[in-house]
Amino acid sequence: MTNKMKAIVILLLAGMFLALPAVAQQGIPAVTVTNNGDGTQDYTMTLQALFIMTALSLIPAFIMMMTSFTRIIVVLSILRQAIGLQQSPSNQILVGVSLFLSLFIMTPVFDEINVRALQPYLDEEMTSMEAFEQAKGPMRAFMLSQTRVKDLETFVSIAGEEDQYAEPTEVPLNILIPAFVTSELKTAFQIGFMLFIPFLIIDLVVASILMAMGMMMLSPMIVSLPFKLMLFVLVDGWNLIFGTLATSFGMGV
Repeated sequence: MTNKMKAIVILLLAGMFLALPAVAQQGIPAVTVTNNGDGTQDYTMTLQALFIMTALSLIPAFIMMMTSFTRIIVVLSILRQAIGLQQSPSNQILVGVSLFLSLFIMTPVFDEINVRALQPYLDEEMTSMEAFEQAKGPMRAFMLSQTRVKDLETFVSIAGEEDQYAEPTEVPLNILIPAFVTSELKTAFQIGFMLFIPFLIIDLVVASILMAMGMMMLSPMIVSLPFKLMLFVLVDGWNLIFGTLATSFGMGV
């Protein structure tokens, strides 16, 4: 495993350790065993251990919601639906492709976090909270670059804090993250709509031809599927899709 991959793996787990520095130093008894007078034993779990387990289960969701994963997986799902394939590529393949493409797109952000926060923290040049504050900078900048001002204003208004932030950079993460996810979903649906149009035209043409020939009992989806696959292959669809997704985040611009 390269140093870059090690840094990324450590980054995924950094939230828990940075949020609980004192706990990490002192240790937590996960399960307490109480011996009763009749020889039986009672087992109890501490709230701290329960909190850590909950945080570990939520870290992947936070990481996916704060990266390019949402847009990519939604676009690929819409593409599969547009072509008319229900189970191919499978969900596991779509998730795997989305994860690795997200890693490719987020590499500049992760590299900056590694230089600004992770390596100084590992070298004991800053405290855990200082490293956490440094790590928030690149992630905040990435999310702000992909978030519409209208979505930010909407969630600021919902929070009742309209007059508290003069610039978008002052918006806290608890408002920025849902605004970012909302913008990602809209962008993904816009890209998905553009992908859907050519395949919809093929479906309409095939359905019209079958109706004109009196073959109304034959499903247009079955007949149009080979033509849609041929079109997608001839235009080098995967290359276009992945290139469009990468450039939509400013890659190669």
